Amino acid sequence: MNMEKFQQSMYELIVETSTKLPKDVRRAIARAKARENAGTRAAMALATIAGNIKMAEENVSPICQDTGLPTFKIKVPVGANQIKMKEAIHAAIVQATKEGKLRPNSVDSLTGKNSGDNLGVGVPVIKFEQWENDYIDVRLILKGGGCENKNIQYSLPCELEGLGRAGRDLDGIRKCILHAVYQAQGQGCSAGFIGVGIGGDRASGYELAKDQLFRSVDDVNPNEDLRRLEEYIMENANKLGIGTMGFGGESTLLGCKIGVMHRIPASFFVSVAYNCWAFRRLGVKIDPETGEITEWLYQEGEDVDFEKELEKAKTAATAELGEVREIVLEPPITEEQIRQLKVGDVVRINGVIYTGRDAIHKYLMDHDSPVDLNGQIIYHCGPVMLKDENGNWQVKAAGPTTSIREEPYQGDIIKKFGVRAVIGKGGMGAKTLQALKEHGGVYLNAIGGAAQYYADCIKSVEGVDLLEFGIPEAMWHLRVENFTAVVTMDAHGNSLHEDVEKSSLEKLAQFKEPVFK
Repeated sequence: MNMEKFQQSMYELIVETSTKLPKDVRRAIARAKARENAGTRAAMALATIAGNIKMAEENVSPICQDTGLPTFKIKVPVGANQIKMKEAIHAAIVQATKEGKLRPNSVDSLTGKNSGDNLGVGVPVIKFEQWENDYIDVRLILKGGGCENKNIQYSLPCELEGLGRAGRDLDGIRKCILHAVYQAQGQGCSAGFIGVGIGGDRASGYELAKDQLFRSVDDVNPNEDLRRLEEYIMENANKLGIGTMGFGGESTLLGCKIGVMHRIPASFFVSVAYNCWAFRRLGVKIDPETGEITEWLYQEGEDVDFEKELEKAKTAATAELGEVREIVLEPPITEEQIRQLKVGDVVRINGVIYTGRDAIHKYLMDHDSPVDLNGQIIYHCGPVMLKDENGNWQVKAAGPTTSIREEPYQGDIIKKFGVRAVIGKGGMGAKTLQALKEHGGVYLNAIGGAAQYYADCIKSVEGVDLLEFGIPEAMWHLRVENFTAVVTMDAHGNSLHEDVEKSSLEKLAQFKEPVFK
């Protein structure tokens, strides 16, 4: 095989997967948008998502700044040189990272050092399988950390919050899947997709679950019991009221695929792989002689062009909202300004904000801040950054990361530095809520995965500190205009996330009684 051409084909697959959603996923998002009630926060979120999809496509830039862990599943004819193919894929990964199509995401687990090129021990994941067909089938999924952290595995029998006992039967499996959707809330960038693996051991069960994500959203399970279960989950998971971004609403789940394998008598695992709305999964057929792409996969059926949503996204899609308060904030912000805000308000930010993820929060617990954070805004974000020909940093993608990871630190940092607002996705917990109330702060929920929309709001990079932590974990100083988010935790002790979780738990309890005998 022409390995140079194969490497170029893999580069094209990586870029297309990172920047353009497949047709089946676009149709699922369009269906969710159509059934959402107008004038709601969920409708605004879906309008922003739709516009972001179009912006990423036009800019050929990452849909979400977290381009995830690349996982390749490759079927090859007997005799294919898997060693050389792996080398070519590694080279394509390095090229895509260098050109800003992937964010450098490979971190040494012991030292915390970022490799800078998305290569490392076990990264990317490449799984080969031989078959008797005369072509190469390559499938790629880019699954981000926010949704990966909401994967969950159950060992049956078990007791489930809101649902009671889940036994070793189809009904117990049903309860586990509903609970998996419930526990994800908005932290996995709902509305999402799930793959479910029944059986196996702990490792193979999770692999089976992730394998389900390679299925088409619109396929029909050939196993009658699993077909019924998939349909049941799709109908009833959306009754939990979690909604897009956890804002509440009609669309919580966009797809459910279930697979089954044998197990040993002592173990009965149900493994769930959760994927965000930014379901970046594509595939190609490759000519084993030339290394060229002969066919793109997941392209069946009607395409959805979100062109009409693009202008709404560029104006933050607030036209989707009904009567809501819209407030402009310009840092530094006073405590008086913050205490006037309440849950549900839409905020537009103009001025400089500072990014901070896991490494920054850990650092700030024991060190002074490199900038004065009094009255300022911390943005939970690990952007994709590139230098232009003049050596200046340019933002290629910049959506929010999942905030709950910073819960052990956030309240202390608000108190220590006088931070007035925190931007992220998915909400935070009781400790942060208490700190917001005591010290006068708010949590602002941005739209997860909308990396192109938010990059468009960033007008310049004013500086960067602690770059030694790696590009995603550094503290970037970003000047923004009309950066829009929703107040979901205020300085009066109110939390939309707490309310949605409580109401969805109450709704979950209605599915306690057996359905499948």
